[in-house]
Amino acid sequence: MKSLRIAFLSPFRPLKGGIAKFSDLLLESLVESGCEVQPLPFRSIYPGFLDRKSPELSATAVSERGPDDGIVLYNPLTWFRPVRTLKSMDPDVVLMAYWTGFLVPLYFLVSAMSRRKCVVLLHNYSSHEPWFFEPFMQKLLNRFPDAFITLSGAVDRELEAAIPGKPRLKLYHPVYEPAGKRYSRSEARRELGLGPDGPVLLFFGYVRRYKGLDLLLDAMPALLHSEPTLRLVVAGQFFEDPAPYREMIARSGISDKVILHEGYVPAERTGLFFAAADAVVLPYRSATQSGVVQLAGGYALPVIVTPAGELPGMVLHGRTGWIASEASAQGIAAAVEEFLSARPDLEAIRQEIASFNSRFSWSEFAHKASEFLERQSGRG
Repeated sequence: MKSLRIAFLSPFRPLKGGIAKFSDLLLESLVESGCEVQPLPFRSIYPGFLDRKSPELSATAVSERGPDDGIVLYNPLTWFRPVRTLKSMDPDVVLMAYWTGFLVPLYFLVSAMSRRKCVVLLHNYSSHEPWFFEPFMQKLLNRFPDAFITLSGAVDRELEAAIPGKPRLKLYHPVYEPAGKRYSRSEARRELGLGPDGPVLLFFGYVRRYKGLDLLLDAMPALLHSEPTLRLVVAGQFFEDPAPYREMIARSGISDKVILHEGYVPAERTGLFFAAADAVVLPYRSATQSGVVQLAGGYALPVIVTPAGELPGMVLHGRTGWIASEASAQGIAAAVEEFLSARPDLEAIRQEIASFNSRFSWSEFAHKASEFLERQSGRG
């Protein structure tokens, strides 16, 4: 039987960020599953002067550019490029990665002009930081796709409430396997200027208000009272002014216990931070799902999460991580203290995480997604 021909509209590397990374790995997995996939890439998502001023577009960064013939989201003259590619490729189905309403006009145009079955891969349905035009964009998004693929139960439920009965497939965020150099614990701590002793917590990824770094910083004095050797490493790009965070650290008297590594962490350096840590903390105020949990899983590190969105469903409490009672400094402090008191056996928790991760493979994701896409194309 002829391979399923998929046109995949999404950011891809060298654009930075979780969406580009996810789409690269999904493309590879779909090809390995027997599909023929044509990427329809972006050259850039938003202009450089909006850096740190448009956090909802921050799923891709501006300091890297995609191919010259890629889509420039803020230049509608480039929106016809994927339409021309679709006409020459004649795919069975178009898969569109979606995480923000700013994409809707482009996707609507591509859907209308290509006259192909379109399936939207929903990383989020609602923006983490809502903006005034979003309700209109959501109404438009509800109209043109033939089907949806969701990555969490929270997004799936939100979609069902908005568009009941629309074909959709609920999947999951697969685990990210380690990339780049593998570091030993002692080597990583030495390179980061950390001593060999004492527990280290890691906050990793883009810093945006909904991710709650301020809540974690508020929890640090209490944690240091019970565990004076504790340190916190913050590694990621700030998409808001970092000055208030620095002031909070100084005001709390924890400057010698919090190490800031500001800026995007490339894949080849990611392992350095995870190797140095004892646990990854996600103090999120809100969430649907998180690639950071799956990244930590790839490095066999436990996670400490708040009960936000789908995060609790990604953790086995006391076995692969710890779940705070609430998204507050007090709730986070209690969960971290529970983790520190447990002092889990590293090898035992790695085995638990490996067993848990086996449910979230890229190959299984691609297999289920390709079957669904084939059905929606009318071939299956």
